[in-house]
Amino acid sequence: MAQGQSRSSNVLVVPQANQALDQLKYEVAQELGIAIPQDGYMGNMATRDAGAIGGNITRRLVQIAEQQLAGQFK
Repeated sequence: MAQGQSRSSNVLVVPQANQALDQLKYEVAQELGIAIPQDGYMGNMATRDAGAIGGNITRRLVQIAEQQLAGQFK
């Protein structure tokens, strides 16, 4: 698989969000003490580590959405 390409079938609703999501991935990994390979290939990464990163990203995105919704209803 070529570098930078993903096998994921997920399509972003806002394609411009891709860079922000990548940045979030690296921030979460750093907070958890997990090193993401510099070449971007995560095939050798432990499933537990990948799951921890994904779970924390989801938690953070839900938290952001809740804050935005709470701000709309004040």
